[in-house]
Formats: sequence, C-alpha cells, structure tokens
Amino acid sequence: MSKTIRILLNRLSAVMVIAGFMVAVTGTATRADVVARVDLSSQTMHVKVNGRTYARWKISSGRKGFRTPTGTWRPKWTTKMHYSRKYDYSPMPYSVFYHRGYAVHGTNYVRRLGRPASHGCIRLRTANARKFYNLVKRHGRRNTVIKVRY
Repeated sequence: MSKTIRILLNRLSAVMVIAGFMVAVTGTATRADVVARVDLSSQTMHVKVNGRTYARWKISSGRKGFRTPTGTWRPKWTTKMHYSRKYDYSPMPYSVFYHRGYAVHGTNYVRRLGRPASHGCIRLRTANARKFYNLVKRHGRRNTVIKVRY
C-alpha cells in the first residue's frame, strides 16, 4: 500500500471516529427516559417513563400576575425540602428546579390544584411530587425533560 493511501485511510478513520463520537454525544444529549409535559391550559402534567405513560396529575401554575414560563428544560437541581426565601419561607417539598427559581414541587394547598394558584412554580400534590422527584433521582437529571406549554 502506498504512503499516500495509508495517510488518506488514517485521516478517513479519524473522521469516522469523530463522526461516531458526535452521533453518540448527540444521541445521549437528546435521550430522555422521563418526560414531563405540563399543559398550562388544562392545568395537568403528563409523565412518561421510557415512552410509556406513567401518570397524569393536576397541577397549579402561576396565577394572575405570576406567570409560569413556557419552554423545555432539563432539571438543574433537586432538593427534598426547600423553603422559598422569596415567598416567606414557604415549604416546597420534593423540589425539582428546572429554570431559574422555578420548580416542580409539592403543596398542601390541594384544593387549588387544577387551576392557577402559584407564584409561577408548578405545584403538585405532595405524594405526586415525591414520585416525580424519585423518578428524576432514579433516571438522572440528564435523562429528564420538563416541557411547559399552553
């Protein structure tokens, strides 16, 4: 084999390795085992795990004057019990923070579930927030997506 062909094959191999790496990284970056779809118009959150429906829960999102941002995020951090410094140290059990100070978390105000009532966070019945929190912990923040839409 000539030296020129050997050099071309080495370069081609390097390109193929880089391309394979990029596909692997891209595949990993877009993979989501847990997908939470929050529908602000129906005040519900649908959770799928590995493509299968896991749960559908009532939520409370931002009330008038306190919007819940729309978009797609991966959780940034989680905590079993958080107290809001912004809102009189209100308890936020099983918090999954996904965008700035916004989180999916539990609430004791279950009478308000199904209609806007929060300062912008997505509130769930505490038992359901615990289930979601545990899913995120089990599958990982990188493998979780939270989509908030109208």
